[in-house]
Amino acid sequence: MWVLKAEEDWLGANELAALKPPLRDLACFHCQQSAEKYLKGLLQEKGVVAPKTHDLDHLLDLLLPYDGTLSTLRRGLDTLNSYAVEYRYPAFRATITRMNAAIRRTEKIRAAVRDRLGLEI
Repeated sequence: MWVLKAEEDWLGANELAALKPPLRDLACFHCQQSAEKYLKGLLQEKGVVAPKTHDLDHLLDLLLPYDGTLSTLRRGLDTLNSYAVEYRYPAFRATITRMNAAIRRTEKIRAAVRDRLGLEI
């Protein structure tokens, strides 16, 4: 079920990014949500109960004992984490550059998890 929810967020992020003008903050939020849900889906596959957290670093730390090669996903998680809460408030606005980076980072997480789950990328 996590993967289905993750994929919906992924598709939503891409649709929001493709709008003219793009809805940058929302696209970044859905990138974070997709990454979070993909990591939780992989945890579930490993038999680990996914904790109620938005912290992508923590979720990755829980996965590393099962697959150390996932450590390559660490880069950029702090930035994605900030989209879970901070960018929902008026003081923060995502730029086009940040939005595109969020999409690229999420795509890497998505591809890695889907590969490990034996799902088509």
